[in-house]
Amino acid sequence: MSASLPASISPSGPGHSGAVLARAPRARLRLRMVALPNRLATLGAAIVALGLVMAILAPVLARYDPYQIDVVHRLQGPSAAHWFGTDTLGRDALSRIIFGARTTFEVSVGAVILGGAAGIPLGLLSGYFGRLVDATIMRLMDAIMAFPGLLLAIALAASLGGGLVSIYVAIAVSTIPHYARLARSVTLTQKARDYVSAAQVVGESNFSILFREIVPNCLGPLLVALTLDFAHAILIESSLSFLGLGFSPPTASWGLMLREVSPFLELQPWEAIFPGLAIFLTIFGFNLLGDGLRDVFDPRHYEL
Repeated sequence: MSASLPASISPSGPGHSGAVLARAPRARLRLRMVALPNRLATLGAAIVALGLVMAILAPVLARYDPYQIDVVHRLQGPSAAHWFGTDTLGRDALSRIIFGARTTFEVSVGAVILGGAAGIPLGLLSGYFGRLVDATIMRLMDAIMAFPGLLLAIALAASLGGGLVSIYVAIAVSTIPHYARLARSVTLTQKARDYVSAAQVVGESNFSILFREIVPNCLGPLLVALTLDFAHAILIESSLSFLGLGFSPPTASWGLMLREVSPFLELQPWEAIFPGLAIFLTIFGFNLLGDGLRDVFDPRHYEL
């Protein structure tokens, strides 16, 4: 005598169909959650790549010498000859924006590398060794974080006298606590894993465990933080140059362009719009790229 399965548990019954239908919207929602950040990250990567290409090929892309003064054609609006107009000294605004991309990437890359090179090792040592090392390093980071980042950068840039080196130091010092605290956090998480205990059992040294075992597993969050801080560095550099504490004339800098046009803002607002838009798009691109990398390194973001 053959027994038939109830419809509710039959592979082809209504219960199975209902489960499939229930999973279908769930799967579509998951695909949308994965696809949207990926598209935004691709857009961010494209914006950053465009800015990087513009910085590298600045001498080829610029139609005019960004430092050539032509007072006869000063304060001109956008035209066929000067697409973005000319500034108060008759210099081509588009050429200065293109060369300003080189200045922006030079500052952001150098400052982020310097800040990360100082802050990340401190956080790794603090998280792994703990106790006195942890307390000493973290109290030092707390002391630095007591000052707002931008205010600290302004104070350092003013005391160091402006220029590329002072901007590097001002931005790097203001970001060191962020890297140190993040590195400490991920190190504490990895330190509790079984592979660290296994490495200690077989007799690996502390520094071997830290830099050969733990560091490779901390690269994801640190890489995301570095990418997002490119935007932070660009914003600080632009702010310092606008305040007269960054680059000095005639350097092609987006923040300095905004400073130079501020007395003539009513006469030629386009001279503020274009460098401001360049700053906005570059920061926007790095933020999108950083968010995309975070989603790649954190699969739990998509768990439902």
